[in-house]
Amino acid sequence: MRAILSFVAATLWPTFALGDVLTLSSLQWTLKNANGSIVVPAKVPSQAHLDLLEAGIITEPLLGINDFTQRWIVNDNWTYTADLTPLTEDLSADARALLVFYGIDTLANITVSGHPVAWVSNQFQQYVYDVTDFIVAPVHNDTNITVALESAYLYGLNVTSRPDAEISPTGDFEYAGIRQYIRKTQSDFGWDWGPAFVPSGIFKPAYLVTLSPNGNPNNTTSKCDPESASHPLLASGGSVFIEESSLEISKVGETPIAAPNQTADWLVNVTLGVRSVVGADFPTLTISIPELNLSSGPLTVGTIPVATNVTAFLSANFTIPDGVPERWWPHNLGTPKLYNFTITLALSNASSNGAVSFTTRSGFRTVQLVQTPYPTDELAARGIIPGDQWHFEVNGKPFYTMGTNIIPFDPFYARMTSAQVRWVLESAVKSGQNMLRVWGGGIYQPSDELTGGYDFYSACDELGIFAWSELIFSDALYPINDWLLASVDPEVRQNVRRINRHPSNAQWAGGNEIEGIVISVNQTLANGTHYLDEVAYTDCSTTRGVLSLDPYEIRYNNKTPGFIYGNGGEPVVVFTIQMLSKPAACPLERYNYDASQAFNYSTYPLSSFHSLPSFYSWEEVLTSPEDFSFNSTVVASRDHHPPAGNLSWPNPNAPQGQGQMTMAVELWLPTPNTTDANQTFAQWCWSTQIFQSLNMVSEIAFYRRGAGRGENNLGALVWQLNDIWQGASWSAIEYSGRWKALQYGMANIYSPVVIYPFWTPENQTLEVTVTSDRWDIVNGTAQLTWYDWIGNELNSSATAFSVPSLNNSVILHTQGLDNILPEGKASEDVWMLLNLTAEIDNRTVTHEQFFTPVSLATANLVDPAIDLATGPNLTFTLSARGGVAPFTWLDHPAGTVGFFADNTTGLPLNGFFLVPGIDRTVQFVPNSLLSKVAEPDPADFITLATYGTSYGGLHEVR
Repeated sequence: MRAILSFVAATLWPTFALGDVLTLSSLQWTLKNANGSIVVPAKVPSQAHLDLLEAGIITEPLLGINDFTQRWIVNDNWTYTADLTPLTEDLSADARALLVFYGIDTLANITVSGHPVAWVSNQFQQYVYDVTDFIVAPVHNDTNITVALESAYLYGLNVTSRPDAEISPTGDFEYAGIRQYIRKTQSDFGWDWGPAFVPSGIFKPAYLVTLSPNGNPNNTTSKCDPESASHPLLASGGSVFIEESSLEISKVGETPIAAPNQTADWLVNVTLGVRSVVGADFPTLTISIPELNLSSGPLTVGTIPVATNVTAFLSANFTIPDGVPERWWPHNLGTPKLYNFTITLALSNASSNGAVSFTTRSGFRTVQLVQTPYPTDELAARGIIPGDQWHFEVNGKPFYTMGTNIIPFDPFYARMTSAQVRWVLESAVKSGQNMLRVWGGGIYQPSDELTGGYDFYSACDELGIFAWSELIFSDALYPINDWLLASVDPEVRQNVRRINRHPSNAQWAGGNEIEGIVISVNQTLANGTHYLDEVAYTDCSTTRGVLSLDPYEIRYNNKTPGFIYGNGGEPVVVFTIQMLSKPAACPLERYNYDASQAFNYSTYPLSSFHSLPSFYSWEEVLTSPEDFSFNSTVVASRDHHPPAGNLSWPNPNAPQGQGQMTMAVELWLPTPNTTDANQTFAQWCWSTQIFQSLNMVSEIAFYRRGAGRGENNLGALVWQLNDIWQGASWSAIEYSGRWKALQYGMANIYSPVVIYPFWTPENQTLEVTVTSDRWDIVNGTAQLTWYDWIGNELNSSATAFSVPSLNNSVILHTQGLDNILPEGKASEDVWMLLNLTAEIDNRTVTHEQFFTPVSLATANLVDPAIDLATGPNLTFTLSARGGVAPFTWLDHPAGTVGFFADNTTGLPLNGFFLVPGIDRTVQFVPNSLLSKVAEPDPADFITLATYGTSYGGLHEVR
């Protein structure tokens, strides 16, 4: 039987062979609702919606209006049951059986063999229980494991009715007023970019780990490598279970509030949480790095008791000279070097039980969030506005943080795969991003498939992209009832320990958009100081920083007029995190959805605009021909900006968000208008994306320019990178993995050296600036060329530039249209192409942008008559046979995932200006793992471009 189970496990995880670590996925599970009217086969890991879908009880939850019609699932209780016998029938008399859950969503009673084991209430915790005594003495011959899940919604209604429940005076999204009391993904209850499915289930892998005093800790009969397992879980079995493991690398003497000494030795700290059936009075830990031929030798740690119901924590340190290991760097500043660390735990009676050993990967780097006041001499020398610093330093060097925000990848965590997540991460890297913020209203992202279902942090390590991690608290004041705090404590400890080993983890922040709410409540409620005192989150994702680091004291409203503090505020920001939510909830951030001000730098900083996904994404979910319209009920129902604030459906506030997108397109682009309804809808979708990209690129350029100005801006994290479904949102990548226009726009503006025209209409001032994120001086040449819309070159000028470290250089500053436009030309008839060539890191880089003195809605555009020629390996050459084609766009067919790259540089390229006589050749680079169409037909690729009041080259819309 064991051999059969090992085979089953091997089919689930092809690279692992499990022995004494037995997966619960191999059991035959059933799912039933509260009254037993629904009983279907189920899986682990899974969630109720997914099992009901598999059984044919429901259709795909993301289809049509299922987010509304499937609310009945939220209101029911669901129970998972399986017979444990296949995993326990060979249990030896001296063995102990540990039930291990890496994630239960969320409220559940766990029963084994008829015995109650535990009631759990936290989606973010892992749970371990010794169930041996229950297995050997079943009640009424019950051999089942049962996880009875309670409706999170109904639980929320009940818990908020408790007399001691501290009611939060803040607004909400759909399932209102309850999520603060439930340690569950907050956006499960609805958000302004996603649905409210409130899923439940055993959503992460689960195992039965058997231990025996006479067992072989390395389990050499089933492990591929008896010397060192590839994961702490796989090293378990025999007599020891490694419940938790932490590897943290820092500098000797480093503290959270002081800059690390870059020449100090490295300090490697390893902490293991273990349960054992064998006691050890003198256990040791050995830390080895084979690639460096380094070993700590046996390090003495605390004793290990004979205990399987409590966890013993063992910790050891190992120092390494500074110059020995290579450092880990984000990909745009160096190489993300990783090393294999072999951790070996030897017991005191090792002669009979050997040692437990596993290998994990990590890297050497320092990362610091600098929040101290600027030195007085630096303020004067660099013209910096007084206030506090707020930026990151890696390995002792300040750097410009460029990136986006990550939300949950799917409403149903259990169906996510590493391939899907890695594509999003790789897309971020391809667009020049070096940091992703793991948003505090979602979920703690996993480190590996074995315990988390998919990989996130390890991929970030390998790709060289920082992760700004947050505790899961968002847009609310959270109660401090003892019973809730008791649940949060292990949640935070477990996740921080788990993620410590990842060099990609840049920091831990306390939550999302809470500090502003605290300040507002403190000022408006009679007992507001109560909330001010109870919230002590550090580095909230908008914060005015600190008054003091030692002792730690948040600044809140203790400001000096004219000074800049934290990562947001007025007059400008020093580090922007563009978050989208209700303005009243976050006074630190400025929200302005007036599209007429989208490019007015005198009103900056602004928030970004949302957009619709492509026509291809709508094809995945719309079920009727009449749905394919910009303001159809189904399309509008998926615009949750602003949110309903309750369970009203369709969102009664959607017309506001739809109107904002409509106004933006009509003000700045030709209005879509064809005789084909599907084409018109497709063009509306595309146009909202083009405007979104224009707006965000403009804002990012504005912030990047701030690195050389008084605000000394050193970061921009855009809201948001990925989508959770097919609907209106601020994402740069659609749910399927398809890149929006914004993703290509970021690939352009996040280039190492960029040129950008800053146009202020009030005084008709044009400033052209070159900005660099390099540490060395960058020299190059900028070219400014004026064209008319027919494509005639009117004039051109070249300017040499030199940009200091993390700074900018103004290459043109002029005022008045008469001095800006080519002689004798009207603003509606001309545009400027800006490009540069520079030398960085021993290579030549280029960058281009454009300047239109008027909106394209009023420009005298000319039909570009685009010709699309196909070449080998999905290459496409585009030519304009008529006039200039602004934002020429290629779209790949349904069922394909990938991106378009410049055929010469290999860099992402789409949404460009196509000029007659200057052809463009791009190649579609597919993701073979995610594409459902292995060899797409070049004839299925389409082009779009803006001209007049219609769009050219939209060959086909299915």
